[in-house]
Amino acid sequence: MFQRATRLSVRLVERFLPDAYVFVLIFTALAFIAAFAIEQTPPLELVRYWGTGFWELLGFSMQMLLVLVTGFILAKTPPVKRGLTWMASRCRTPKNAIVVVTLVAMAANWINWGFGLVIGALFAREVARFVKVDYRLLVASAYSGFIIWHGGLSGSIPLTIATEGHFMQEAIGLIPTSETIFAPFNLLIVALLVIAIPLINRAMTPSDQDAVLFTPPEDPEPPVLAQESSPAERLEHGWILSVAVGVAGLVFLVDHFIAGGGLNLNIVNYGFLMLGIVLHRTPARLLAALQEAIKGGAGIVIQFPFYAGIMAILVGSGLATTMSEWFVSFASAGSLPFWTFLSAGLINMFVPSGGGQWAVQAPVMIPAAQALGADLPRVAMAVAWGDAWTSMLQPFFALPLLAIAGLKIKDIMGYCLMLLFASGVIIGLVFLLL
Repeated sequence: MFQRATRLSVRLVERFLPDAYVFVLIFTALAFIAAFAIEQTPPLELVRYWGTGFWELLGFSMQMLLVLVTGFILAKTPPVKRGLTWMASRCRTPKNAIVVVTLVAMAANWINWGFGLVIGALFAREVARFVKVDYRLLVASAYSGFIIWHGGLSGSIPLTIATEGHFMQEAIGLIPTSETIFAPFNLLIVALLVIAIPLINRAMTPSDQDAVLFTPPEDPEPPVLAQESSPAERLEHGWILSVAVGVAGLVFLVDHFIAGGGLNLNIVNYGFLMLGIVLHRTPARLLAALQEAIKGGAGIVIQFPFYAGIMAILVGSGLATTMSEWFVSFASAGSLPFWTFLSAGLINMFVPSGGGQWAVQAPVMIPAAQALGADLPRVAMAVAWGDAWTSMLQPFFALPLLAIAGLKIKDIMGYCLMLLFASGVIIGLVFLLL
């Protein structure tokens, strides 16, 4: 029955889910219609919100593009390539490959979501060279690891409320990560998902006749310096200058961690780039990898501004606040985390940013929690888990992973829908029953 449900989900998605760009256009239209119908916001004012907010995610867009580019550059270095090949060669059967890819992706995403997206996609590509396994499910398994990121070390909401000067500090003070990331209820959710998600992915493995196989193309030969070359060409193929700059960057990285600095998206991108510079050795090899990497960045460049516009509509019109208040209206102290989780999952479809979502929901959820006497850390983590949960349906964060894997969103979304329902039940029950 589970296999039949999976096949139905995959077929429905392949038939009816459009390209990710059309997906964001549909969500833009839905945001306009909902804000006009529910908030009675004039159409011209909605257009102003949309246009004004259109470029608010430029910095984050560049970060996400660099997640793709720097991760790809690092993966193309000989040492990393050999490491991924060695790990992939240990996968013997399709089901074994699915489980291993899922666990690697989950571990990497728990450490840092940007790191996890890149490592998961690259490892899936490499495994496809050794095992005849459905490539769509393999990449979906790599993306499924993303579901635990907001309960991990890079979770933006728990890190925000533990940082001096956050915008809700007067209301809730500082909440240490011992009460959020490392709280028993959060570790229980992570543990249950680490057990369940690999098993669900394994159970979705299609039969040999239904499997869609894919062998990644062989890497192009690295550029070689010609015998008769100009001084400029010799500089491009020389290693001293490039390695010196890369080593200086790594020294800064070590100093950053010694001084107590944390692991954020900028540091991950910086580390990937500096390691790539050192391990590629010559500028020519680095630039060749860059040319190959940048081809997959088109979706990020064109779609992220539209999501910024959608966020501006929901925030400016007050629709996001209205949605949150509706869920709060029938909650009790015990059930508020559960309803917060569901509301966060819904809002994430339109505001797919952990920090942005907290800015929208915290002014509603925190006063409600205080009025009802609900547990504040649990309510904050309910927003975090809701944000991560519906990312299985929202393609925003899947774009860099799909670019590396060479697939479209509809290739993996049928499997992700099954994961959405299963993980929603697990997370929701923990918040409801504990």
